[in-house]
Amino acid sequence: MKVTTTARARRRQYVPPQHGAWAMLLLPYLAGVLVSGFAWPDLPLLGAWIAGYLLSYYVLQTIKTRRLSRFRPQITLYAPVTVVLAVPVVVARPALLWFAPAYAVLLAVNAWFAWRRQERALVNDLASVVQSCLMVPVVAVVAGSTPDWRPFAVVLLYFTGTVLFVKTMIRERGSVPYRWASIGYHLVALAAATVIDAFAAVVFAGLLGRAWLLPGRPLTPKQVGFVEIGASVLVLVAAVLAD
Repeated sequence: MKVTTTARARRRQYVPPQHGAWAMLLLPYLAGVLVSGFAWPDLPLLGAWIAGYLLSYYVLQTIKTRRLSRFRPQITLYAPVTVVLAVPVVVARPALLWFAPAYAVLLAVNAWFAWRRQERALVNDLASVVQSCLMVPVVAVVAGSTPDWRPFAVVLLYFTGTVLFVKTMIRERGSVPYRWASIGYHLVALAAATVIDAFAAVVFAGLLGRAWLLPGRPLTPKQVGFVEIGASVLVLVAAVLAD
């Protein structure tokens, strides 16, 4: 038991307690691969993508707390891993560098809010959403194909709505303005999905239903997470079919 507890504590030291982040990492990547096809740089890309997220999390924690010594072990681990995995991808597909300015600006937004200790701000969350969804065209470039805006739009519409929906279920539970903002957004997202694809329209009709009906119900964060896992699977299918 002691060994298990020690291992668990060590894992928590190196893995952020943000379970929803994994969906934001994997769904756009999988959508990109399924839409654009697999190429060998996709493997190191996935590793660099995950390691880069872990690195950015602890760098932002350092900025927030102003305590580099506290997070130096994590940064020392994930920085070289990210570089080693990213270099062969960029060498194989130098066109990926066109995405660098966008990621730089979005990460600067994250750093600004971390410095101000307002990382839960809506704008900060939306900046993270865009970073995640850009992986769809990134994977397309890795595959040597032209990025299609429709799968990207499906994923972006979903994660933007999820930011609002989850806030109405947890941190902004009981907030009438947030609830109506979430419902209003999902109405707009449904209209956009209708233009994109019929199946996407069906999925976003369901997402509108969950934004309308679930806030105010006594769901735990874990139960909300299960709802979003199911939604993510449907959105992945919608993104692939939208191609």
